[in-house]
Amino acid sequence: MPWVCYLSSSVIDNLRANHHAMRPNYGDDMEFSEYRACDAIALTELICDKEVSAEEVCKTAIDRAIAVNPQINAIVHERFEKALAESSKLPSGPLKGVPYLIKDLAFYQENEPATLGSRLFADYIPDHDSAYTAMCKAAGLNIIGRSNSPELGLSGNTEPVLHGACANPWNPNHSAGGSSGGAASAVAAGILPVAHATDGGGSIRIPAAQCGLFGLKPTRGRVSFAPDAGEGWGGLSIGHVVSRSVRDSALMLDLTGQTVAGDPYTAPPNVRPFLDELHEPPKRLRIALMRKTHRGTDFHTDNLEAIENAAKLCEDLGHEVVEDSPEIDLATLRRSSGLVSQANICRVLERRWEALGREPNENDVERATWYTYERGKSITARQYLDGLAAVHESGRQFAAFMSNYDVILSATVSAPPPPLGHLDMNGDPATFIERTNEVIAVTPLHNATGTPAMSVPLHWNADGLPIGVHFAGRFGEENTLLKLAAQLESAAPWFDRVPRL
Repeated sequence: MPWVCYLSSSVIDNLRANHHAMRPNYGDDMEFSEYRACDAIALTELICDKEVSAEEVCKTAIDRAIAVNPQINAIVHERFEKALAESSKLPSGPLKGVPYLIKDLAFYQENEPATLGSRLFADYIPDHDSAYTAMCKAAGLNIIGRSNSPELGLSGNTEPVLHGACANPWNPNHSAGGSSGGAASAVAAGILPVAHATDGGGSIRIPAAQCGLFGLKPTRGRVSFAPDAGEGWGGLSIGHVVSRSVRDSALMLDLTGQTVAGDPYTAPPNVRPFLDELHEPPKRLRIALMRKTHRGTDFHTDNLEAIENAAKLCEDLGHEVVEDSPEIDLATLRRSSGLVSQANICRVLERRWEALGREPNENDVERATWYTYERGKSITARQYLDGLAAVHESGRQFAAFMSNYDVILSATVSAPPPPLGHLDMNGDPATFIERTNEVIAVTPLHNATGTPAMSVPLHWNADGLPIGVHFAGRFGEENTLLKLAAQLESAAPWFDRVPRL
């Protein structure tokens, strides 16, 4: 495939030479505790050194999924037998043999169901791989299934009617976040070390924050939507991963952050592989500290404590921290972004109804989805363009603010993980929207601006629930965020902090 490429041999040699620290010693069999002690890079190293087989790694992941998925409902489509059979035929890519999940949204695998979390798409089976999926396969990843997502990715919780609620492994009574809740829940539960995720308003960073994982949203245009779309939600949405280690996220961005012929635009190319960026610490950064959300509301005391502790850690690491925040009205911007996303959702639904030869029917979708559809079909071309113009203007406003800073620091969400049902897509739409705006009061700005942002697992509250700390950077500068993340990971390690599920 023209979009498939590997890292250079020198990069792989450096990768293998520098990553023995996370490698346990093995006997003949891989136990779950040994499997969980590895990130994706460490697993591949073991497979390449023939200390374990790809089949054994795959079987360990499947055994773990069988044991815990009934409790968390993270995986909604299993291809366990196929993945086991494919284990011996995987290409010798940089992540050969690592088990992987594709989010059940708009990234496809040939002849495998893609329900988009919706009853309307329950029978949809794509006849092709997305470019992203092909890149994952070429990297040697072993796709074992698809992860749970709310209907069309429209919620910060993952509780679709079609598949049922996805629970947080740290406390199954609480939300794993959304819309990549299944991916985050599966990784936190130890089914696999890294999983595909997407982010149209915070959907990588929110579940990462609520499940104690690292989650980076790349710069707009970094990851291709080929061949099915030129962009996601008018450029608001982007794909990447949630992971337990920073280096796995960096390597996955190297492997899948590639331009495909016909893409309408792409992010500025990085000078060197993102994985190589982790080999040196960041320069002394000037960090803007936000003690309130972009809506001007207060963070929960647990989240504010996470912010304060992270700011102190950054100062201890030699960075300059200055209290400041961009003067962008997120409440108004959300309405503009809403015009863009609602029109896109309307198009997706109407194309599906047309393909099925049916008229639009509110009984086919969840209540919040139907509300979004009705809003979308009433949007005029002028309104859509006005919304898009406002989104682009926010990018220029944020760029002006960031001319004085390298990074902006806050909490990822406004409060600890809510109980399941707090964001109910089948309840009153006004309540759903109000609660969503309250919880998700930071992340959407960076979907509008297209800037990279990440949630870093630096804090747990007294109830043992993770509280993610949010860092955002300048357009095209994932390297700055990844360097900082690696520095934080070294100073305040989180890899061995896992839920007792």
